[in-house]
Amino acid sequence: MSASVPLRVVVVGAGAFGRNHLRVYRELQQAGKDVELVGIVDRDPATLAAAAAKFEVRGFDTIEACLAAAGQVDAASVCVPTVHHATAAEPLLAAGIDLLIEKPLAANLTDADRILELSDKYDRIVQAGHLERFNPAVTAARQHLHQPMFFEAHRLSVFTPRSLDVDVVLDLMIHDIDIVLSLVASPVLEVRAVGLPVLSRKVDIANVRLEFENGCVANFTASRVSTERVRKLRFFQPHQYLSLDFARQDLLMIDVTAAAGMDPAQLAAMAQMVQQAGGHPSAGLSLNKIPVEQGEPLRLEIESFLRAVRQRSTPVVSGKDGRAALALALEINAAIKVHTERAGL
Repeated sequence: MSASVPLRVVVVGAGAFGRNHLRVYRELQQAGKDVELVGIVDRDPATLAAAAAKFEVRGFDTIEACLAAAGQVDAASVCVPTVHHATAAEPLLAAGIDLLIEKPLAANLTDADRILELSDKYDRIVQAGHLERFNPAVTAARQHLHQPMFFEAHRLSVFTPRSLDVDVVLDLMIHDIDIVLSLVASPVLEVRAVGLPVLSRKVDIANVRLEFENGCVANFTASRVSTERVRKLRFFQPHQYLSLDFARQDLLMIDVTAAAGMDPAQLAAMAQMVQQAGGHPSAGLSLNKIPVEQGEPLRLEIESFLRAVRQRSTPVVSGKDGRAALALALEINAAIKVHTERAGL
C-alpha cells in the first residue's frame, strides 16, 4: 500500500480501552499521519453514541453493519471484553482486515488458536495489545540486556470495577509475563503460585515464582486491591542490576562489581534509596540513570501496528507472542488453583 494512502481503521468496543484507541487514532489523523478513523462498533447504544459524538466518527451496533457501510477498512483495534475477542476477530479477519487485539489475546487457548488459524488463513496481521512492550523504559532496558538471571516484578493497582471479566493474572500480571518471556527467551521449567479473591469472585492478588530452563528465576506480584499504584520491574544479570519504573519511565543501572558483597535484597534497597534521592550515586556504587525518551506506550504501540500493516511485516508483539503469554498466565492460574485446594482455602 502506498504511504500516501491513509489506512482506514475502525475500533470495535467503546469502553475504557476502546476510547483510548479512538483518541490515539484521532490524534494521529489530526497530526497528518496516514491514517483515517472511519468507524466505531459497540452494542450499547448510549456508549456508542457518546463515543461517536466525542471522536466525530460513525457508530455501528455490529461489525457487519460497520463493514457494509464504512467501505474499505484496512485495520482495526479489538477492544471488546476478552471473552468476545475471537468472535469479533473472525468476521474482521475474513474481511481482510489486520488486527490489534487488546491483551490478553483471548480468554482461552482454543480461542487464541482460532484467531491465529484465521490470521494464517486470510494472511492477515494480528498484533497482541501488550502495550508495556512499547514503554520507553523497556525499550531502553533492552539495549543493556545480556544475561538476565533474576527478575522481580510488582504491578499493583487500586480496585476499579473494570476488567472484572478476568482475574488479576490476565488483567495485570500478564503485562510483566509477556515482557519477561521476551527478555529471557528460555522455556519455563517450574511454576509456583498463590492467589486469592478479595473484592471480586476472581483472584485479585497473586504471587508467582517462575524458574526457566536456563536457570533464570522470576518473581511476580500483582494486585488490583492495593492502596497504591506501583509498576516496577527489577532484574539482575552478571555485574549489573537494573531498576525500571513503568509509570515514571525511569531506568537505573547499578554496576554490581562496585557493590560486590551485597546480596540482591541489599542492592534493591540501595537502588530504591538512590532513586528516591533523585538518582545520585552513593559511595561504593557505580550508578547511572539511563536516558529514556519519554512517550505514550499506547501511541507507540498503535504506530508500530500501523507500520506493520503498511510494511506487511511481523509485528513487534505478534499473535504468537500473545498466545505464549496467555498460555503461561493460564498455567499460573492452574497452579493457583492447586495451591488453593491444597491449603483448604
